[in-house]
Amino acid sequence: MDNEMLQLMVEKISIESFGLPFAHEATFNPRLRTTGGRYLLRSHNLEFNPKHYDEYGLDELTGIIKHELCHYHLHIKGKGYKHRDQDFKTLLNRVGGSRYCQVVPGQRRTEKVKHIYQCSDCQASYRRKRRIDTKRFVCGKCRGKLFKTS
Repeated sequence: MDNEMLQLMVEKISIESFGLPFAHEATFNPRLRTTGGRYLLRSHNLEFNPKHYDEYGLDELTGIIKHELCHYHLHIKGKGYKHRDQDFKTLLNRVGGSRYCQVVPGQRRTEKVKHIYQCSDCQASYRRKRRIDTKRFVCGKCRGKLFKTS
């Protein structure tokens, strides 16, 4: 699927599900990593992650399109377009859009903890990616001495 087909699909879903036209641009953005799509507030354009379409197909992409169109139409009307707003939740349920998208394998990075430090006094544990100088830093809870456990 290319950007032209995506644009036509977004316009069609907007008319069928919302009864309102989509008058801006919808494109694939391969740089998106942790999200299925996004609504750009200033330009009113929509961007979608092509990896979601490649991995999960048309049904997943349709749910993401409906989700982003909810943001779009509510923002243009001046209503609550954020995830926490009741207007958004109500419209999303009415049109059958997806609340969350699937995780694309290999896209989300897991945090790599390399160093674990523990306080000698209160036994508080600190997980860090980077090494810290135990002569210079102390426990943030009780100011006790830290030592490296692994």
